[in-house]
Amino acid sequence: MKRLVFVIFFINYFVTPVYSQEVDAQEALNRAIEAMGSDFINSVTYSGAGFSSRIGQQYSVTTPWPGYAVNDYTRSIDYNSLWAREDYIRSQGDYPSFGRPPMPEERIVTMTYGEYAWNESEDGPVPLLRDYLDGIPYNELRQLEIAITPHGFLKAAQNATDLTAISLPIVGASDFGLSQFGRHVTILSFTFMDKYKINGTIDDRDLVELVGTWIPNPFYGDMDYEMRYTRYEEIDGVMFPMQFHTHQADPRLNTSHNYYEYNLTDVTINPELMITEAPQEIVNAEKPPVTVISNEIGEGVWFLTGGTHNSLLVEFRDYLAVVDAPNNEERSLAVLAEARRLVPGKEVQYVVNTHHHFDHAGGLRTYLSQGTTIVTHDTNKEYYLDILFHPAPRTLNPDRMAQYNPMYWISRRPAPIETVEGESRGTAKYVITDGEKILEIYRVQDMYYELGDRSLRYSHHSEDMLMAYLPQEGILFNADLYTPPRDNDAMKPSISMINLNENIKKLRITPRVHAPSHGNLGLHSQFLEIIGE
Repeated sequence: MKRLVFVIFFINYFVTPVYSQEVDAQEALNRAIEAMGSDFINSVTYSGAGFSSRIGQQYSVTTPWPGYAVNDYTRSIDYNSLWAREDYIRSQGDYPSFGRPPMPEERIVTMTYGEYAWNESEDGPVPLLRDYLDGIPYNELRQLEIAITPHGFLKAAQNATDLTAISLPIVGASDFGLSQFGRHVTILSFTFMDKYKINGTIDDRDLVELVGTWIPNPFYGDMDYEMRYTRYEEIDGVMFPMQFHTHQADPRLNTSHNYYEYNLTDVTINPELMITEAPQEIVNAEKPPVTVISNEIGEGVWFLTGGTHNSLLVEFRDYLAVVDAPNNEERSLAVLAEARRLVPGKEVQYVVNTHHHFDHAGGLRTYLSQGTTIVTHDTNKEYYLDILFHPAPRTLNPDRMAQYNPMYWISRRPAPIETVEGESRGTAKYVITDGEKILEIYRVQDMYYELGDRSLRYSHHSEDMLMAYLPQEGILFNADLYTPPRDNDAMKPSISMINLNENIKKLRITPRVHAPSHGNLGLHSQFLEIIGE
């Protein structure tokens, strides 16, 4: 009996397939290089069309990133010098118009040369001084984007000092074109630029089918960036995918994840490229420091500017409130420091979130980490708890909440989040007051008009939009709906402005001054002149 047990153990141990195991990384890499023809490719130009999306700007937290149509797309890469040029025409596509006129076609030209990144316009080179989605510098992003192309991945892997590999089957179904139903893949992993982990999935034909990495993002933390390569064709001895499908963000967390998809119509291997070095104005460009400029626009009310986004600071008897926490933690820390300088001894008890878009919610974690109550639209609460406030480690750019986890030791459960509900759910108003000063938070409503046999919808940019109003001072803070013109610049009324005006009339509020999330202050009388009839 003992011998039989031993025999069964021997068979099970040595015969049962090992479904996930480490393999020789260098051997797997060499097979992929040979199958892909990567030793024969030093540069490439490919062209096609498809769509691209505006990350972090969806209308609703349950809808995809809004997508543009992309035509006349061409990208050239020189792998040796890390030079790349991208040139395409962007138009309306599936991007929601909400009653606006169609978006005019726009040509986009992006450039990369080693550690430098910039765009080109009709007026010349354009420095990129603001990080991509307020999280990762463009020069790092674009080097990384070369390294996650199929041949760029294999070339970067050749220079890696920490290359590892595992083999495993993809047991269930997968997206069309990728390995599935028991086909084995090999995943090669290494670190790029000493910080970005890259995983490349090699199928059982030794072709690169998927490359993924993570980039720092104030909203998602370590945000997925995944490239899927399918429809391979052999071109001049090199295997090249004819479809690129790309994700930014995680489809397991939210509907919004499709970044772009390009279907290629032409690929040229080793073209003669006119490699342009970074212009001097790009080499000399420096990212400006985070600056907060305060302007007192009412008793105990300050308009905080100095960057791409503005905030409003309001003093109450025993505490402070901030309207909008944009960009990232760096901006929030600067705003909090200015608040303490202006009003020593009082802390920010409330922060009002105008809407869920990345650039207007990216600084909220800083406030939550110190126990500040967040006021937002009711549709955002679970979205923020699932993603923005999730306690998962942030390894690429850790913030206060990730490093110190202060909310844990003060045992704040549930998180201090107050919501403004839609009209169908109850009140569309939230009030912060100490019995004297009043700050009213209103939900901005969509407006509909019957025009002949169709209904015209005047949108407000985002389903969860809030605006803040100080009735005693007549100050109205809006985000992305109205930016007063500079000086006497001519301005036509936009759909968002019309919608804002209809909400003002419906709520029967009487603003005197507009404090926008972008740009300068403006008088309501000027706003009415622009709106006209």
